[in-house]
Amino acid sequence: MSPDGKHSSGLGGQTPTADYDGFAEAYAAETESSLLNGYYARPAILDLAGDVVGRRILDVGCGAGPLFEALRDRGAIVTGIDPSVKMLELARKRLGDGAALRQADLNDPLPFPDDAFDDAVACLVLHYLEDWTAPLAELRRVLTPGGRLIVAVNHPFVYKYTNPDGGSYFATHEYGLECNFSGQNVVLSQWHRPLHAITGAFIEAGFRIAVVSEPPPAPGAHERFPDEVETPDSAFLCFLFFVLEAA
Repeated sequence: MSPDGKHSSGLGGQTPTADYDGFAEAYAAETESSLLNGYYARPAILDLAGDVVGRRILDVGCGAGPLFEALRDRGAIVTGIDPSVKMLELARKRLGDGAALRQADLNDPLPFPDDAFDDAVACLVLHYLEDWTAPLAELRRVLTPGGRLIVAVNHPFVYKYTNPDGGSYFATHEYGLECNFSGQNVVLSQWHRPLHAITGAFIEAGFRIAVVSEPPPAPGAHERFPDEVETPDSAFLCFLFFVLEAA
């Protein structure tokens, strides 16, 4: 079992998916205030972003819009992209008709000019992609020189720890993550990368690694999830966070 209570396995016979249209509402409801999303990944991204007043931010894989909304509330000028039409419909309901939302996939060229954004955030997005070369090049292209890419990915140690027979830690390989979102079972196709492959991809794409973070959960997590967060200062391994600067 992984730290979020979901089972990782080889794909063997199962049909994996990364198409969120079929379970967008269930996913949005489940992750709105969950431990790993509401009290870990999103707060950590916001902490790393810091003061964003007036900054043009691209929210990559914006989903139903919770991170978009939080960044906008902090004064950022946010644009959200997601490949899922249904997720974008949910985001529009949440954020209003004036929100800058576009359907776009990181596997394709981004529909923005060079130097369009001061920051980009990719929260739990990249581990769905087999090849990071073109996506990172596109993110570098749309960032201003010195702009930041703030990333959260699956911690590479966790997969090997929870799946000791699941393949070499040092090999990049696909696996299936069995999830239950508000009673709906899905198998997500994700990609394990060792740490050196993650950092090497960032450097090769023209980024400087400014911050590597393994943060504790946000305040209030212990009170909300006492079984998983046993004390107020408990920490756990799940995701790995980076702040990258466009060279």
